[in-house]
Amino acid sequence: MMKPLAGIRVLAIEQFGAGPYGSMYLAELGAEVIKIENRAAGGDPARQSGSMRLAEDDSAYFQAFNLAKKSVTLNLKSDEGRALFHELVKTSDVVWNNLRGSQPAKMGLTYNDLKGVKPDIICTHISAYGRDNDRADWPGYDYLMQAECGFLSVTGEPGTPPARFGLSMIDFMTGVVAALGCVSALLARANQGGRDVDISLFDVALHQLTYPGTWYLNHGIETGRVARSAHPYNTPVQLYKTRDGWIFIMCMTDKFWQLLLERTGHTELGDDARFSSMAARAENRDALTEVLDEIFQGEGTDHWFALLQTYIPVAPVYDLPSALDNPFVTSIGMMQTLEHREFGTYRGLSNPIKVDNQRLDTHCGAGLGADNAAILGGELGVENLEDLAARGVV
Repeated sequence: MMKPLAGIRVLAIEQFGAGPYGSMYLAELGAEVIKIENRAAGGDPARQSGSMRLAEDDSAYFQAFNLAKKSVTLNLKSDEGRALFHELVKTSDVVWNNLRGSQPAKMGLTYNDLKGVKPDIICTHISAYGRDNDRADWPGYDYLMQAECGFLSVTGEPGTPPARFGLSMIDFMTGVVAALGCVSALLARANQGGRDVDISLFDVALHQLTYPGTWYLNHGIETGRVARSAHPYNTPVQLYKTRDGWIFIMCMTDKFWQLLLERTGHTELGDDARFSSMAARAENRDALTEVLDEIFQGEGTDHWFALLQTYIPVAPVYDLPSALDNPFVTSIGMMQTLEHREFGTYRGLSNPIKVDNQRLDTHCGAGLGADNAAILGGELGVENLEDLAARGVV
């Protein structure tokens, strides 16, 4: 398969989640993504993160965000390191980073810094709060954005402490938005030239408030937490108890409500004035929950899932092992087996994008500085790599 981003080179100064997640999309779509890492600091801290180590310089956490990438070590704070970096910029299309907002200018990673090296370079910056405001120097992470942007106030059960998402979805969404911004700038480059592209965790988190945000801004409606992870209005859209677990029902329209009654054999509920319309069901949500709980607790989750699937939107509630061991996951090619340089057989998740109806092939991310010889030595012609390493340049 000829991948869409084949021929694009990305230099990535990145760490942990948001930046690496976004650039992994670029890599698996065919771009040559080269992580620029500081050997003295151990490279991307993700290499040492989590409890499962795959090698001295690698972890399962690192591979989750860095498939299909190369690695070159450079000390960008040294004159020789910056000079070698500029040589790489000359043959690159994108310089990508996720640093504090104040750092790109200090490290010479902005378009203004690099346009003299390559006039059409695209400089993509992911930061916590942006580069152009009084929080530019603030550190920040996903959980903080969820807290300040109101996510914790709409997540979890009413009457319990504020709760965050179980996964770092702001990191992941920010990485994908950054990839979109980057590719958009690449598409326009022939006519518009090089530029900076900025994305912040805070902006992405706030933007994801979507309709609850506009409800408040325009109508003063304050969306709070609803029991059973329910939709704030549409009903029944929530968790229900079964004999052996839980099931999530999503009757977003009256059509699905009628189908739910028919499939469960309880059409008499359609004649109950409390449940006769979406508005009525929302007004009487607690009463409806009691009625449907009693029905669903008559059988197990698998029974109801088999009975309702294809008729209404429905899903079993799985824990992590059940979600990954789901036969459907394997059948659609979302599970892949790779070969790791030390760990051996390594199982991971496939990229969700298909091209020409095919999954994107990939491989494990490189070890720290694994591509120094090929890129710095072979491509740039650097002959004294051992000396540069001894002096902390590479």
